[in-house]
Amino acid sequence: MKILCIHQNFPGQYKHLAPALAAKGHEVVALTPKVKKATTWNGVTVLPYQIQGQSTRGIHPWLTDLETKLLRATSCYRAALALKKQGYAPDVILAHHGWGESLFLKDVWPQAPMGLYCELYHLTTDTFVGFDPEFQTPSPETDLPRIRMKNINNRLHEEIMDAGISPTVFQAGTFPPEWRERITVAHDGIDTDLVRADPQARLEVTDGRVLTRDDEVITFINRNLEPYRGYHIFMRALPEILRRRPNAQVTLIGGDEVSYGAKPPKGKTWKQIFIDEVVDEISEADWQRVHFLGRVPYERFLSMMQVSRVHVYLTYPFVLSWSLLEAMSAECAIIASDTEPVREALTEDETGWLVDFFDHAALVERLCALLDDPEARARLGANARALARERYDLKTRCLPRHIAWVEQLATLTPRRPRD
Repeated sequence: MKILCIHQNFPGQYKHLAPALAAKGHEVVALTPKVKKATTWNGVTVLPYQIQGQSTRGIHPWLTDLETKLLRATSCYRAALALKKQGYAPDVILAHHGWGESLFLKDVWPQAPMGLYCELYHLTTDTFVGFDPEFQTPSPETDLPRIRMKNINNRLHEEIMDAGISPTVFQAGTFPPEWRERITVAHDGIDTDLVRADPQARLEVTDGRVLTRDDEVITFINRNLEPYRGYHIFMRALPEILRRRPNAQVTLIGGDEVSYGAKPPKGKTWKQIFIDEVVDEISEADWQRVHFLGRVPYERFLSMMQVSRVHVYLTYPFVLSWSLLEAMSAECAIIASDTEPVREALTEDETGWLVDFFDHAALVERLCALLDDPEARARLGANARALARERYDLKTRCLPRHIAWVEQLATLTPRRPRD
């Protein structure tokens, strides 16, 4: 088949799927603004397109998000028309529609079934709006209509989606019923052969110290250190953790930007805001045991997982982080927030320990208890890895499901845009 992949940050969620489809003999083309010139990557032809236009000054703030997606959609549309003029016609279109790029592709190739990566539908319930009272929007009374406006892109894609795929039941469940019946749940997959325990692992931290499995290492990971992933909760627990655990080394991975939720006050970062909140409660000697590693290469991330004695994962009810499943695969003992997406992967006292997201005192107590219980850590870690292998393994579970989904997609009668 001729398979067209659309992703603003290709390969993104197609990191494993696109090369696997190419390896099976399909002609896989990716269209993305990420590259500047045509290239080949793991058997995939990667073609560039340029985003044209810019946001309108003074536009209604609720339309800013839609206009940004529309700029991407029209730019991708022009690139698709150029491909069509060259004689290209895909048999299947795969797209992560979250940035709007794929909105008009059925107008170019109406004969091609479209499969969407359904990452999230923005809910107006307390699941998303108002979950964390500390970070209310400036005008909470307008949250509901504003969030509904954010779903215009989702709703426009619904009429052209022939099938969808979501990585978790929680994420699929955010979509309305008219979507849900067309969505398959299949995670992108974790390479559990690569991500595994290593008793010989070593991690060099910021002061040149090298940490190993013999050290009491507490780990915490965000893509960016921010409230959506519980950074503020962890930091508020940190002074007591350091007092109670005089030998602990605390390592954090995460950038200074914002992946989700509100931006910090101008000129500040969430990372520094919460360092400033707690630093006066921490002695200089104890602060030397806290290591902010920033963003790191994957090999260093993996080493941090492998030296972890207890890994802490906190999140709003939101997209489940790959890092949690990778921590499970690495056989970490995990303490995580008792929120809906986490409960899909972790079961209390079977594959991890759960705490109320907001209760940093309870986080301290359970963390200390787990650090003092090597038998519980070994049991939880082994169970977590077994579950990761059974449910989320890339090669034996997830990738075959995604390939089968694409092949089934090709047999569907494509939906057409309504006039």
